[in-house]
Amino acid sequence: MTDVRITHVGGPTMLIQIDGWRLLTDPTFDPPGRKYNFGWGTGSVKLAGPAIAVSDLGRIDAVLLTHDHHDDNLDAAGRAFLSSADAIVTTVSGAKRLGGGARGLEPWAETRLEDPGRPPIEITATPCRHGPPLSRPLAGDVIGFALGWDGQEHGVLWISGDTVLYDGVRQVADRLQVDTALLHLGGVQFPVTGPVRYTMTARDAMELCGLVSPRTAIPIHYEGWKHFRQGREAIEREFARAPEDIRRRIRWLALA
Repeated sequence: MTDVRITHVGGPTMLIQIDGWRLLTDPTFDPPGRKYNFGWGTGSVKLAGPAIAVSDLGRIDAVLLTHDHHDDNLDAAGRAFLSSADAIVTTVSGAKRLGGGARGLEPWAETRLEDPGRPPIEITATPCRHGPPLSRPLAGDVIGFALGWDGQEHGVLWISGDTVLYDGVRQVADRLQVDTALLHLGGVQFPVTGPVRYTMTARDAMELCGLVSPRTAIPIHYEGWKHFRQGREAIEREFARAPEDIRRRIRWLALA
């Protein structure tokens, strides 16, 4: 049986350990208090630091970076950390910006982590749209990740990435069997764009879980930043109104 451990470091940052592999998603390790400019009049303030300091993180085999151009997914300390990872997997445009052998994937493209003595891990990029239709000039390219390895009995481990609920994400239900889903929530909004959202809400997550049917759904990307409009309390209120079949799938991870 494969040994899998998932640790929530904060925001979108997760430490995923799979039979000796140590993977990190979207590294964010800056201290709180700094203001960030995301471009096009958008920005945010970091409200909480990581539950694990970057100096205590240990060896990382690969960074799974949903996108490199927003500081709430790759802040200054996270960017400085990238060079210590053995591999970086991200968007095609992000890999060009990062250089250094970063692997760029288009949606539904695949790459593989291999090392003697450890089971290979297949990484499949999944579609994301980080905002409403036609928002790519503002939001840029984003991908999610599906992780597969030999011995999985109930499907892949899926990281949704920063996305709204749209037909591209719904394709996951048609193309993958999902065991555990890490769902980027927060219902992100910015004053300059009013009611427009740039990530999923709890209600979106409920609909998505109904389609994808993961055995376990873990909310992440909902705390630690000012532009996250739905925190845990608001998400839990929405989930409380979900059908029992959805509620029983939800698992919250304590930070670290």
